[in-house]
Amino acid sequence: MKQFYSSYKGADEIKGEEVEKGQVYVVFSEELQCWCRALVGSVQCRADGYQLGCFLVDYAKYCSVPSENIRVLAGAFAKIPHRAKKCRLHCTKPLTLHIDYCENTAKIGPAKRWDTAAIQHFRKLLEEATEVKATIQAVEDNVLDVFLFVTIRDEKICVNDDLVAKHFAHYKEAEGTAGSSSDDCDSEVSLNECVPVEFVAPTFHARPKLPFGEEMSPRLEPGLAGCNSVLEKRSQRSRKVPKDNTVPVVSMVPGVPSKEDKAVQTERLPQFLNSNSFQIHTVEDGQQSFQSVGKEENFVFLSKKIEPSSVLETAPLFDGLKKELVRNKFPGPTFTESYCWPPVAWGCDVVAISQQGNDPLLYIPPVLTLLQLKSDYQALPNMSGPLALILCPGWKKAQLVFDLLKTYRKGCRRLHPMLIILGQKKKAASQVEIQGCEVVVTTPYNLLRLLEHNPGFLCRLCHLVLDEIEVLFSDTTEQVFAILDCYKKATAQAQGDLPHQIIAVGTQWNKHITPLVKEFMNDPHIVITVIEEAAIFGNVQQVVQPCMNSNRTAELLKILDFTQRNHQKVLVFADSVTEVEMIHKALKSNSVVSLKKHKESKCNAKCVLERWRKMHSSGTPAVLVLTDDCLQSLGIRDATCVIHFSFPSPGVFGQRLQSMSDNICTGIKDSAVDQEHTKAKSVILLTENSSCHAPGILHYLKHAEAEIPEEFYDLTARVLESEENEKSSRPLCASLKTFGICRNRTVCPDRHQINLSIDMAQNIAAEMIETPERVTILPLLVIHATNYFGRIVKKQKDQYTVLAKEMNDYFKVSGHRISVNTVEKSVFYGLHEGANCHRVQVVETPAEDKENVCKVTIKYIDEGRTSQVNSDQLLHLPAKFKSLPPQAVEIVVCRVKPIDNEVEWNPKVTDHINHKIKGKLHHAKVVHTLGQTVWVDPMVGVTNLPTMKMWINEYNIRSEILSTGLGTDNPEHTGEIKKLCSQVAVLDHAQSLEHLPAKPETTVEKFGTSVQTSLVRSTKEDTAGLEEASSPQDTSIQENSAESCNSSVTLPSNDVVQAKEEDSTKHQQKSCHPQVKWLQDKMTVTLKVQILKATDTKCEFSREKVAFSAYSEGKLYVVDLELYQSVIAEKSTCVIKDTEAVILLVKEKKGAWCKLLKNKNVHVSLDFEHWEESEDEKPFTVGSTKLSYLPAGSEDWFESSEDSNTESDE
Repeated sequence: MKQFYSSYKGADEIKGEEVEKGQVYVVFSEELQCWCRALVGSVQCRADGYQLGCFLVDYAKYCSVPSENIRVLAGAFAKIPHRAKKCRLHCTKPLTLHIDYCENTAKIGPAKRWDTAAIQHFRKLLEEATEVKATIQAVEDNVLDVFLFVTIRDEKICVNDDLVAKHFAHYKEAEGTAGSSSDDCDSEVSLNECVPVEFVAPTFHARPKLPFGEEMSPRLEPGLAGCNSVLEKRSQRSRKVPKDNTVPVVSMVPGVPSKEDKAVQTERLPQFLNSNSFQIHTVEDGQQSFQSVGKEENFVFLSKKIEPSSVLETAPLFDGLKKELVRNKFPGPTFTESYCWPPVAWGCDVVAISQQGNDPLLYIPPVLTLLQLKSDYQALPNMSGPLALILCPGWKKAQLVFDLLKTYRKGCRRLHPMLIILGQKKKAASQVEIQGCEVVVTTPYNLLRLLEHNPGFLCRLCHLVLDEIEVLFSDTTEQVFAILDCYKKATAQAQGDLPHQIIAVGTQWNKHITPLVKEFMNDPHIVITVIEEAAIFGNVQQVVQPCMNSNRTAELLKILDFTQRNHQKVLVFADSVTEVEMIHKALKSNSVVSLKKHKESKCNAKCVLERWRKMHSSGTPAVLVLTDDCLQSLGIRDATCVIHFSFPSPGVFGQRLQSMSDNICTGIKDSAVDQEHTKAKSVILLTENSSCHAPGILHYLKHAEAEIPEEFYDLTARVLESEENEKSSRPLCASLKTFGICRNRTVCPDRHQINLSIDMAQNIAAEMIETPERVTILPLLVIHATNYFGRIVKKQKDQYTVLAKEMNDYFKVSGHRISVNTVEKSVFYGLHEGANCHRVQVVETPAEDKENVCKVTIKYIDEGRTSQVNSDQLLHLPAKFKSLPPQAVEIVVCRVKPIDNEVEWNPKVTDHINHKIKGKLHHAKVVHTLGQTVWVDPMVGVTNLPTMKMWINEYNIRSEILSTGLGTDNPEHTGEIKKLCSQVAVLDHAQSLEHLPAKPETTVEKFGTSVQTSLVRSTKEDTAGLEEASSPQDTSIQENSAESCNSSVTLPSNDVVQAKEEDSTKHQQKSCHPQVKWLQDKMTVTLKVQILKATDTKCEFSREKVAFSAYSEGKLYVVDLELYQSVIAEKSTCVIKDTEAVILLVKEKKGAWCKLLKNKNVHVSLDFEHWEESEDEKPFTVGSTKLSYLPAGSEDWFESSEDSNTESDE
């Protein structure tokens, strides 16, 4: 609109008297300085013209504008929905003080209007809030019913609950359209005013969506899962919303425990406990119970009855620990903690599955309380060893648990927690001293290394905690069971009456928990607060029935035919009122007894439920067809079969399963598909229109080990492919670049495919990599152990060194330091820091620049680091200093990764490498480049001895990492990067054929002929001999060599060149001619030279000739062909593969050749197998070539002498 109404003269102006109230126009807002859509509320005539009172429908602001600033709304802009939404607090009704003068009494009761104090308090919360969010609970007449959350001083507050707690309001469930009187609506406008609110849409969350109705945060590394807790509401707000409008509030901060959920929930707890509307009803069916709050339910499955400890004061914790929790502003037990703390504090075995299952505070407080009871541990042997052991999936989660233990040990007697991360060093385990340590935090791999050295480590162990059990069992199954066996043997050998306890907490049920419970636990308490996981534990059978969308009704009738014979209580869920009516009509026409319930039904929920139950009790199985929004009012919990006629969204899937909660099996079964114990069944009708929520449901069904048809996999694959394509604007996945693999592609927010417009937008300048076999690198910013930013330094005359000196000299003159008045994003500026000047680029500016001086985020374009500075520090940068492209490149060291399948480097390794390499020169071999990223293998720290014209290899970075014991070999890395980078050639091939590049991107001189080399360079993977030349003890000294080396780029030194040339002379008479196959199109000719594992490859092009030679298995192969017609030598390329060399010749003139050679050659023939292959399918890129250099990881090339202007002494 800004572009249209500011520049387009044809935008219709409108006179003030023609403006109609209640219509939407476009007005220019002086405050926002932009054109906005506005709803006109009033028109006032003044002496200077008309003044319009408007509401900006996209900014939720009221403003007054003159008539000359109003325009007619163009049709294209009228179609877009308004961004501003009218909201009201869900189920929150005003209270006031009612005074009865006759009775001389005063009491608080419902009111039609909000008190002034309530409105002032509401506005005060909004004014003090640094963040405002809302979860949508219902939509009525375009008004959103919400729960409003504000963040004040890092504390999350639910405004609804805060008003209730302060007796400004009370909760009242909406009944139909009741409560929507004019008085009620008028009274709510003053409080539920329009405020900027962030609505977190479900589509913005990453998969997997488990448990459904809440989002599970992406696990960036095994077992950490961001350590975020999920908001567990006292009422089932997120599960009871029509049309899946509920949006859960989820913490997405990795690495730290979330305060958001606890702060919100537990602050509500006192007002709920003190409220008359709060009641606890424990309904026991076998060993199963549910927690009820008013009319809504917060699901909990218990294998044994537990009285929850909902208040910190009455929780079964040590008094000193309670004080420490309060001192650290612990808000109180969450719903899950209220059920987990009691059995843990009793010393019982516990399995807890919850949305909050990755929060260490589920077990830390009660375990620390147990450790205060000295009398329980008097019979322990007088040996070294911990009393409690906490197993975490990875080092990062272990570090978090260790930090929490250090925080809360202050409220306990002397407690010495220890974090053990050993690595693979043999001596590391022998250096561990655990004398006096009572709590150890570690990972399965590290514990097994320690047990190998110290088998008696578990002799005193009483409490074993398995943190994030589903991750432990999925990633380290064998290791965990080996530890459990060791613990079982240790407890069997223990003498006396000692406490022994196993605690397993997580977010998902895992099939290996069954043998854990049966073989290693003693009658454990099982607590599950997620209905989907309880359904898996309780053996609910999941069935997927594929069918066409048009045949859903017929398929439904087949399913009902079976259920009717078995007298099952069947619920059929549909999306809409229309679907419910259609299904009900179809069932009646097929003589199936059915009832229906939707929001437009005349019968109320109680009437329908009574009729349904009476029919079943009388032996007449009736099918109930309903929409999701009716399930809460019906309160059905004893259904035996749920049929998802409409494909369920993750938000409603759990609601539907909860209708069968009374029939969830309560005991652990040997098989998840044991029909004898399967009382409940869930049937999903899968159609071609079910793609929207397919990945989330598939993830759950695989987790439930259900039988899944191929159609479901195909459908999900297409959805995931589409979602991957939608990530095209995201950066390339860092894990993919660093390690060659991303373990969680479905939940990773970043891209995993090449995007030419992004990845190749800024390529490394050709002159920066003169010889890929050896470049000089200066690391300046260390991201982690194998990822850095720095510069590639030229050997002779480095352009940046010259530029830096010129900039320093220029800005030394005070008159040249001109501050910038207006800072613009993406523009280059100068920055004077100490004695140095830097080129910087502004990457982020404040949203509203109200002050002359503000903080801006900048990037040092020649170093790669970012920082924040005051805008007045930025200096005007002359054009002559902008001509040199940004010098910072991203550097990735190949073929090494963290041990134990970790996805992040331990800070110890990163700190060690940072101290070792930052700001020091290194020599490296470039194996691949992509845009501004280079992959190197190896990368060696060097020291220059200029007087002797020598370089000394001090260390190899990869070997340094391996020597820490926290890194291991990653042989697949370069191969995966090669596959990734090969997409560039495929994507660019068609464009290259049509638009041949005028200049090669990288040119290497080969016997006087220029041959292009691709920016995506290929090398063989060969790790042999890397470590042999990597340590300082094996320091090699190189001599300086002549710069003008006329050998092929595959040859590392003059000495080797001479040796190869002599060898070539000896075998020239014995050379072989390989078989050559050829094919052509209108623009190119392709030659395929059949040669295995070619080495020392040379390829020469001329206008009418091509010469190729290479060694294979000790033999020299030579191809010398005189062409029938002319080719463009500069644009012809050669690609070396494992079984052949592919030469691509670019024709000088378009058209078909009648033959390839002037003279017949018996070794050359047509490639009939690929003769008709289309141009788009060829894996070549005109204008680039892949040449075979020395194997990746080989360090022989460092033995060459350094470039110099003098000859070698030899």
